[in-house]
Amino acid sequence: MSILVVQIPPRPRVHSVGGAEPEAAGPGTEYAYVTSPDGLALEAQGHGPAALLPKATTVIAVLADADVGWHRIVLPKAPAARLRAALGGVLEEALLEDTDDVHLALAPNASAGQPTWVAAVSRRWLRGELAALEKADVFVDRVVPMAWPDEPPIGHFAETERDHGGPAHGIALHWAHADGVASVRLQGSLARALVPSPAPPETRWSATPGAVAAAEQWLGAPVRVMAPGQRLLQAARSLWNLRQFELARRTRGGRALRDSARRFFSPEWRPVRVGIAVLALAQVVGLNLWAWHQRDAIEAKRAAMQSLVKATYPNVNPQDIQRDAQAVMLRETQALRTLAGKPGDTDLEAMLQAAASAWPADRPPVESLRFEPGRLTLSAGGWSDTQIAQFRSLLRPGGWAVEASEGRLTLSRARPGGTS
Repeated sequence: MSILVVQIPPRPRVHSVGGAEPEAAGPGTEYAYVTSPDGLALEAQGHGPAALLPKATTVIAVLADADVGWHRIVLPKAPAARLRAALGGVLEEALLEDTDDVHLALAPNASAGQPTWVAAVSRRWLRGELAALEKADVFVDRVVPMAWPDEPPIGHFAETERDHGGPAHGIALHWAHADGVASVRLQGSLARALVPSPAPPETRWSATPGAVAAAEQWLGAPVRVMAPGQRLLQAARSLWNLRQFELARRTRGGRALRDSARRFFSPEWRPVRVGIAVLALAQVVGLNLWAWHQRDAIEAKRAAMQSLVKATYPNVNPQDIQRDAQAVMLRETQALRTLAGKPGDTDLEAMLQAAASAWPADRPPVESLRFEPGRLTLSAGGWSDTQIAQFRSLLRPGGWAVEASEGRLTLSRARPGGTS
């Protein structure tokens, strides 16, 4: 299995200075990414456009801390088809945007009638980001937040985003705890007011390499260094999946085939592929061995028949025996029977006797007949279906086949496994 974790660039926002929206990263720009063979170990990391992202069996997109809003509600009891509308009704007063412009997602294992967390994201923005990745053949299986309400609390320090390659604005604290998630700068008093003093002893503190010094100075204690790639991989292990409701992933048509093929050729399916290949090879070898065995058996029977015909009719041309021993045997046997004055099974006398033995008692004698070697045709005008069926059933045990057509009955020897 291979996993690709992609960082979705932060959503563009209006700065407080100047009130103008910056030229922020959007769909089609470079993405930070990491790859992992199992979701635990970091294999590779880098930046690149969507078209050049590494291929993987599973793709997980991670949203920035500030791009997801969090709301604590009691999950309404509603059918699955109407649950999204019910959530919009509950959160209508709490959302800063119209409910139709916000994408909502429920916490894992949410239960109706119980308190749960709901994640809120700009629908248009997230849909555009996913579309940009899919246009480059990067199909996202899950969308997860970088941080989510959790216990024990997690505090992560990182440099804030840069403007057009310039220096970082400062250091921000991303604080995730049981009551929500917040991202604030260390400058000012808001961060101090947000974090309890003293902080819970079980709080997990971390910082990017560039923010470690400022974080330790602000906190007054050492913090664990966590590179952005490591934090991406940590977020990918979340149970959250924001691809719900209208953004739920659907695999149809060619995309479903492509996903199935990608999964089949993934490393975890290698034992299955090897097993199928071994099974196919065994079938081919087995069929060839069986064919050779059958061919040898047929050759042995043909040789035994030729030997029998040669021993029985020593005056016959050996080449005729090799071409068709069965035809030679039938021909010679018929010749001997003719010389002895005995009728054969397909002679007129034998066929008339067979027909007479099954002739219905309530039918008059046959009015006309026609004989060909091996075939006797009798007139049967006025015969009912019952009489024909009885005539056929009486002759069948003796190896005769009867065909009925246009007031005539044709008697012949039945072929092995069927009728003539």
